[in-house]
Amino acid sequence: MTKTELVDKVAEKTGLTKKDTKETVDAVLDVITDTLKSEAEKSADERDKIQLIGFGGFEVRDRSARTGRNPQTGEEIEIPARKVPAFKPGKGLKDAVNGDK
Repeated sequence: MTKTELVDKVAEKTGLTKKDTKETVDAVLDVITDTLKSEAEKSADERDKIQLIGFGGFEVRDRSARTGRNPQTGEEIEIPARKVPAFKPGKGLKDAVNGDK
């Protein structure tokens, strides 16, 4: 599903205009993105998660440095440590996907 299709479905379900729905979806995504960006600047033990009860949570995780391999040349390369966004589905979402609700 693309963002446009998501906007169309939400507009249909809520009765809002597509313009208002797009602005709302954009605002929600901006807030999630901005929050994760600010959390990434904190140390791992100080970070907060974005919890949407029943749906899931967004958080920033640390990925440690590791040795990789260039698939074309076979040469070993060092992949630096980095922070990555992560999503962990909640019980309600898992149940819905598995047909339990």
